[in-house]
Parts: sequence; C-alpha cells; structure tokens
Amino acid sequence: MSGDMPKKTENPAPRSVLSRLPAVEKLLSHPHVRELAGRFPPMVVKQAVRDAVSDARGQLKSGPSSGVISEPTLLALIEDWLLKSITPRLTPVINATGIILHTNLGRAPLADGAMDHVVAIASGYSNLEFNLDEGRRGSRRDHLSGVITEITGAPASLIVNNNAAAVLVALNSLAEGREVIVSRGELVEIGGAFRIPDVMEKSGACLREVGTTNRTRLSDYEGAIGSQTALLLKVHTSNYRIVGFTEEVSASELVALGKRYDVPVMEDLGSGSIIDLAPWGLPHEPTVPEVVSSGVDVITFSGDKLLGASQAGFVVGAADYIDRIAVNPLSRAVRVDKMTLAAIESTLMLYRDHEEALSKIPVIRMITMSYDETKGRATRIARRLNREPHPNYHVGTADDCSGVGGGAFPTAELPSRVVTIIPLAESPDKLEERLRRQDVPIVARITHERLILDPRTVTDRQIPNLIRGTVAALRGDTGSQHTNRPEHDNG
Repeated sequence: MSGDMPKKTENPAPRSVLSRLPAVEKLLSHPHVRELAGRFPPMVVKQAVRDAVSDARGQLKSGPSSGVISEPTLLALIEDWLLKSITPRLTPVINATGIILHTNLGRAPLADGAMDHVVAIASGYSNLEFNLDEGRRGSRRDHLSGVITEITGAPASLIVNNNAAAVLVALNSLAEGREVIVSRGELVEIGGAFRIPDVMEKSGACLREVGTTNRTRLSDYEGAIGSQTALLLKVHTSNYRIVGFTEEVSASELVALGKRYDVPVMEDLGSGSIIDLAPWGLPHEPTVPEVVSSGVDVITFSGDKLLGASQAGFVVGAADYIDRIAVNPLSRAVRVDKMTLAAIESTLMLYRDHEEALSKIPVIRMITMSYDETKGRATRIARRLNREPHPNYHVGTADDCSGVGGGAFPTAELPSRVVTIIPLAESPDKLEERLRRQDVPIVARITHERLILDPRTVTDRQIPNLIRGTVAALRGDTGSQHTNRPEHDNG
C-alpha cells in the first residue's frame, strides 16, 4: 500500500562481523588455551574464554561495523583475564596524597612490630581463648585488658570491630527502651552516612535532644533528666568545628551532673588520641586518658585513626558498665578476631614510651614530621626524578599542606614541602591515571593543574617504588599487571 511506511532493513555488516568470532569450543581446543588449562584451573579457563568472547561481541556491536577482533587478540584477552583472576583485588598502594588517615586507602598503616605480631598470630594457633596458666578456656578480653588500663587509666575495656559498633552496643546495653540526652550540636554523621541519631535508633534507645546547634548549657541537660533517662551522651565533634557564638558543656561538668542524678555519662571520642599532639602545632584534642580521668563512665573511640592501630572500636570505663556491655549478645556479633587483637596489643605497648610511639607508630610519626624533613624528602625525590629526561613535564618542589584526615583535626593543616609535576602536553589527570596503573599503584592529588606527590605519607621503604613508578608514568608506561581492553583490528 502506498501509505505504508517502508520497512527498515538491518545492516548485515555487524552480523557478518560477529559470525567471524571463534566459537567457545573452538577456542578451548586451541593449543595456547590448552596450555593455559595446564597452568590455571580448567573451570576458570572455560569462564575466561566465555567472558572474552562475550566481551568481544559487545565491543563489535557497539563499535564500527568494519571492526574485527582477531584470534590472537582474543587469546591475549583470555590470558589477561586469567592473570587478573589470580591477582588479589586488595593490593598495597603508595599514598602520596598527604592525607594521613585516608579512609579510602585503609586509614592507619601498622607499625612494623604490630605487623610482625599479626603474622606470628595469624600463621598458626594461639592462646586466643585459652588460659595457659590454668590450662582451661579463657577470654579474648583478658589479653589486652591490662595494657589498656595501663595506657588509658580505664578500669575495664571491651574491643569490637569499629567505633560505630562500639556506640551501638553500648547504647543498646545501657539504654534500650529509655532516653539518652545529647546536645543538638553533637548529632554528628560519623562517616559513610552513619549518623548518631540512626545508630541510636537501631540500638533501641530514645534520642532526647537538648540545646541548639551552636549553644548547649548544663541547664539544658538538667532540665531534660527524668525517670526515663538512661544516659547523658557527649559526642566529640572530631570531624567538624562550630566557631563563633558557641557554648558546650565539658565532660567533667556532665559527670558532676550525672552523679547528682545517678545517671551515667558516656562520651564518643571518635578518633581516640592517646598523646596530646598540641606541641606539634595541632589544636588540642581531648585524649583518652584525660577523658577517663574526668570520670566519664563509658568512653568509645576508634582503633585505626589517631591511635594508629587496626580497625576496631574501643569501649572503656567503669567495670560495672563495661561488664554489662560485654555480656550483650551484640558484643559477640561485633567482636574482633585474633589478628586485630594482635595489632592492637603491639601498638598499645609502644605507647608505654611516648618517644617510641612518636618514632615507631606510622600515623604519629607522619603527623609530627617537621616541615624540614618533608623538604629534604621532597628535594631528594624531585632530584632523582629529574635525572631522567622528561621534556613534556616540569618537576619541582613547592610549599603545600598535608592533612590528618579520617575525621580528625578537620581545620588543621600540616605545612609540608611537596613534589610538583606540571604536564606541558597533557592534562594532569592522564598522568594521575598512569600512576594509579603502576605495578605498585601510586595515589596522588591534583591542585591547580599540578600533580602533587606529598612525601609526608610515603614511607622510607616506599620511596624507591614511588620514584620507579613515577619515572615510568612520565615515560607514558603503565604497569604490567594493568592491561587495556583489546583494540579493534582493521580487517
């Protein structure tokens, strides 16, 4: 009929091209694939072949109809897939961002002694829950209770898998179905969208807000205390600051009020510093020993922030309250394993001598590193990089600032000397991507069209790999373990 729309005809080219792809069974019988099957599990090889063919088909459908993916290219893709399948996804990186407690990069690196202890405990059996003196079952709490009391002054302690869990289990144990009084200015978001009100709701406790965002007085707490009050909660705002017309109630004032009304006081310290870092130019943060000495009944804080250990949540304080928390079934659900306990124990032992903590705990060493030391390191790195010809880049040094990160000291800046790389023929993003693709990935930052390598967060043993990887990236190379997707062959 003349009124009918003309029928659309499919372009036969894509179908023709797709028909040239080798079948899965044919590839599996290829001598090279058979050789791979002798090096890798057969099921993994078969999956690699299927994925390679599927990936190639998808590329041809979305690409030009004249494109052809050759058999050698497919074989290379299969081998790349297999190599990636046996390479762990979790890999060490060099943190050259200058952010010490970089949440995306695993926060606190462990001290050498802590790592040695973790390996020793993890590689065999241990007395995790066995009392060697008495020859019977013991408690995993017993191993660290003494050193925690020694370092913090707290009579009792419990360790769970992170600080959010510490807050959750403490609130559930001490205030389920009852009210917890907290200042509006302290209803913080811990991170990753975990907010104090949400944690409190999940704990079964009832939030009772007092005061305003910027000003809360002791009288606000006192006026809210009633028969349903279970706890007075103070949350240290370690990841932000309110300045100007402000007022807050100190921990010691809350403790005095709690004693008057027989209501326990709990404080979430967040970062959990053991050493006062103010002598190194940082704002004063309440340390765990200071808060313990103020009489706060229950204190929670993180293990992998300013403490410099592995991820964990500490609950320390009065024995009767800690014991109530420890017998809560939730405590078992969020308990830590032997490797975490080993890392924490070794780290805490370093705090017995503050000079040893300053020199051996990586986080503390990085925070207290002087400007002059960063200058010397940056100068040496830049000098080494400039030994290689790189006409399309300008490598030098400049003054900049590092950051503590991890929600600690949000307004503090650590003066540093950094390595700067200015690309003359490409965007710094391209160079930054090549750094991430090195065999030992390097994570840098970009500021004002300059790529920055901050030596404050690079350990001494990492500097050779930093130099080697940066030289390769300046040459345009990427690491051997990071391969690109196959290109179309022109057929």
